Amino acid sequence: MMWTHLLYCLNILYGIPGYDEALDFSTHNLSHKISYNFYRYYSMYGHVEKLAEEIKKGASSVEGVEALLWQVPEILPEEVLGKMSAPPKSDVPIITPNELAEADGFVFGFPTRFGMMAAQFKAFLDSTGGQWKTQQLAGKPAGIFFSTGSQGGGQETTALTAITQLVHHGMIFVPIGYTFGAGMFEMNEVKGGSPYGAGTFAGDGSRQPTKLELEQAFHQGKHIAAITKKLKGAA
Repeated sequence: MMWTHLLYCLNILYGIPGYDEALDFSTHNLSHKISYNFYRYYSMYGHVEKLAEEIKKGASSVEGVEALLWQVPEILPEEVLGKMSAPPKSDVPIITPNELAEADGFVFGFPTRFGMMAAQFKAFLDSTGGQWKTQQLAGKPAGIFFSTGSQGGGQETTALTAITQLVHHGMIFVPIGYTFGAGMFEMNEVKGGSPYGAGTFAGDGSRQPTKLELEQAFHQGKHIAAITKKLKGAA
């Protein structure tokens, strides 16, 4: 029997438009095949982190899947973070580029800056030249989730512009499409997310992910975990 383990590596930047989070999947050669998913994120204020936690729960609900969270390094100095009233970082492990090759798939999460991923996450991806040169991540599935400051802040463009990173690494983009069902068509309440992936609105920072947004994040984790497991089993 093949068991699939999803390790979520998440880099979450809370409440600040333009910061990124991400998620990876990796494989370790053990006595039986084990597929790991890494969820990678960057978070300053916690909005993306809350989505990441639900994505992890969704992935873990798939039989034989283990989900792990990771975050990418912070690049802002403590003095700047203090002026931004950023809370202390969580104790989620910091990932390094060399660890990415162990993943079978990825889910990347980040806040938005001017309709694109934030500098923290882009800086991490910029450090993966070694993995690009050897195409270590080619053929691996990857999803995207995000947080924006407003409804017009990039719930689609953030994911759309992030896909270029996946393309150069040869990864396979896995959107949620409309598999979330009726929740994708909700019109009676403000809801983040799009066919590209789960999402939330941070507003001025006081708004937190809603029940529906968290349900969509759970669905995304389960959806991508199932696809990763299927691809792993067919390999």
